[in-house]
Amino acid sequence: MFNGTCRHMITVCRASYSLHRSDVLNSQQMWRSRFLRGAGYLLQGTGGSPCKPSHLPPWRYLSFYQPCLNPVLQNSFRMPTLYCSENRLRSPVDLYFCRTLRKDAKSIIDFPLQPLTVTDIKQYLRSKDIPFHDGYSCLHAPSFFMEPAPEGSGKENYSLFIDKTTGQFLCKETLVEGSWEDLQDCIEVMLNDGQTSISPNVLLGFPESLEEQEEREMEMKEVQRIWSSSVPFSDLVDEEVQLVKTMFQIGKITNATLKKFGVRFFKPTKSLVFPWFSGRDSGLRGVKLLSAAMQDDGRVVYTEATVPKVSSYHNLFGLPLIGRKDAEVVLTGREVDSMAVSQATGLPSLALPRGVSCLPPILLPYLEQFKKVTLWLGGDMRSWEASKIFSRKLALKRCSLIRPGEFQPCPSEALAQGRNLLRIVKASIPAAHKSIVSFKQLREDVYGELANVEQVAGIQWSRFLELNRILKGHRKGELTVFTGPTGSGKTTFISECALDLCMQGVNTLWGSFEINNVRLAKIMLTQFAKQRLEENLDQYDMWADKFEDLPLYFMTFHGQQNIKTVLDTMQHAVYLYDISHVIIDNLQFMMGQENMSLDKFAVQDHIIGAFRKFATNSCCHVTLIIHPRKEEDDKELQTASIFGTAKASQEADNVLILQEKKLVTCPGRRSLQVAKNRFDGDVGIFPLEFNKASLTFTAPVKAKQKLRKVKVEKDNDTEEIEETELKETSEKPVKSAKAKTSKKVKGSTAGKGSIDEGNNQ
Repeated sequence: MFNGTCRHMITVCRASYSLHRSDVLNSQQMWRSRFLRGAGYLLQGTGGSPCKPSHLPPWRYLSFYQPCLNPVLQNSFRMPTLYCSENRLRSPVDLYFCRTLRKDAKSIIDFPLQPLTVTDIKQYLRSKDIPFHDGYSCLHAPSFFMEPAPEGSGKENYSLFIDKTTGQFLCKETLVEGSWEDLQDCIEVMLNDGQTSISPNVLLGFPESLEEQEEREMEMKEVQRIWSSSVPFSDLVDEEVQLVKTMFQIGKITNATLKKFGVRFFKPTKSLVFPWFSGRDSGLRGVKLLSAAMQDDGRVVYTEATVPKVSSYHNLFGLPLIGRKDAEVVLTGREVDSMAVSQATGLPSLALPRGVSCLPPILLPYLEQFKKVTLWLGGDMRSWEASKIFSRKLALKRCSLIRPGEFQPCPSEALAQGRNLLRIVKASIPAAHKSIVSFKQLREDVYGELANVEQVAGIQWSRFLELNRILKGHRKGELTVFTGPTGSGKTTFISECALDLCMQGVNTLWGSFEINNVRLAKIMLTQFAKQRLEENLDQYDMWADKFEDLPLYFMTFHGQQNIKTVLDTMQHAVYLYDISHVIIDNLQFMMGQENMSLDKFAVQDHIIGAFRKFATNSCCHVTLIIHPRKEEDDKELQTASIFGTAKASQEADNVLILQEKKLVTCPGRRSLQVAKNRFDGDVGIFPLEFNKASLTFTAPVKAKQKLRKVKVEKDNDTEEIEETELKETSEKPVKSAKAKTSKKVKGSTAGKGSIDEGNNQ
């Protein structure tokens, strides 16, 4: 009865939601009676709390009685809005709904069938006689979630902000937010009832489960516990204050600045506590803890922790200090940098919650008041790239960038070095540029690349050191083509490569058209844990919690897809989540939806060109998996083996080939070949070993221990022979010291050069 009623409610709601919006609004009474009747049946006999299914574990059953919809459907499909003139619900039963302050989509990226444009938004607002102003990244309109100001008072507050790209809205006065569809529903209900305002509680969503409510309450209790247990710097003795400032390298930041921003010290973990206050009522919404730890090599490593999780709540550090008339702001990537700028220049300064990794669009309304935004996110090349990307969201014409350099480090370091921060800010360069530039304009950029070779090379892999040696790193704006024999493990290998980068903070989007997202997530979680979780289910939640914190997202597509829909979704994800790596698995699944009258090779060339253009314009790395042509099993694949014309290898910056040498008596040996490297031209090949238990690929371990067991004479020549062999020997068994010595004598003049030559083939 329970399952049948639940399915009936979802079926009725889905069918009715597909009707035209006007039809739905005209049948509000039918909605109310049908939904409340169904809810009454659902809760009848349970006292308003559903029974626990006996076949589910006690810690899993909480989500059973919730509507069985994925997170994307929860955002795009809701129960009908129930609204009456008294602005309250009339229900014969207790319905525990809550207001929907929407969170990020939980690692699922979907895109509406018809992409929204700013022209569509403006035409709709004009058709409803709603006034609006054209802002930098948002449209400003009077909020109808509060009573309008009297006519002629001049106090009309344009506090409703509508994102020009997504249509997502935020009312800064009531903190109501939602999608473009939510805003349209509210406007239609308000106009049909002849009202000039609408209650903020009109937006209803699915109720939080008990598990979610408890988690949210525990997080807020933890925030209050940390905040109440932390100590202001004014309450610390001078010796302790100096020790803390030295530990966090903030010796030049005064106690007055720390007090102004509300920074405290948490003694149990020896951490700085940065508060996140609400911009409306200055209430405490969260905290970030910065801890310092000494490594074995003497380096100090800083780690951050946020409560609640940074993915579930967004805020700008220093927001309550911003005045309504401030027209200029300096945007930084760290809290200590924001304090340094404010102290040294007196300018308003804000710090992004996730540093240089992401600028959530929900924060854009809080930056609309500024006519000039100076981005000073750090002193390295990664911060420089993030500055250029974020300036597109904020509108290029009002943004200025501070280029990293020897005399322009991050703000906290500049303050410690005694530099003039105000002069650095005034010397910032405009983000907007013309289509034609001279070398004089590029001179500093060229110097930056020469002076920061390692940073320009990109993010380094931690699991594939040989890939770092050849490719040098993972760089934004490039196109990588990856191929390999059918069944050789292309998806498994590239998922581990992407996971490696994602664990280092690279925002990643997966477009898997060949296997579904559940199987892909299972593979990546196994690679993340490096063990078979089927045999260790008691550890599943621990690893799943850590895996959930990664900046990893999945497209909801499966099977053949249209290239335009895929590109729109990718662009949508880049805007919302600042995606910097997209994996498409694979190209052949996008060719079936194109015009069948065209030549298939022409279609493929068009798709590859579209991905090439997207990677360049969006400053996003695209990894494209393409199946090879049918080759004989005993032949190795080459660049010409990629299916289609030569355009794939021509357009690509990198070409990777997973080689597999099939054997009769045992599984095939795999190796990864870098056949093209546009960055510096280095190519090569290195062996891989597949671990079936953890689904990971690793380079074979060199046989160092076998060589140590060999007895050799203690003369200089023999010691040199053994040291050289340690570098060259991989998996080959050592038969005797004599054989090894003779082998070295024959190849002593070639040595390392012969190996590199073989790698380059």
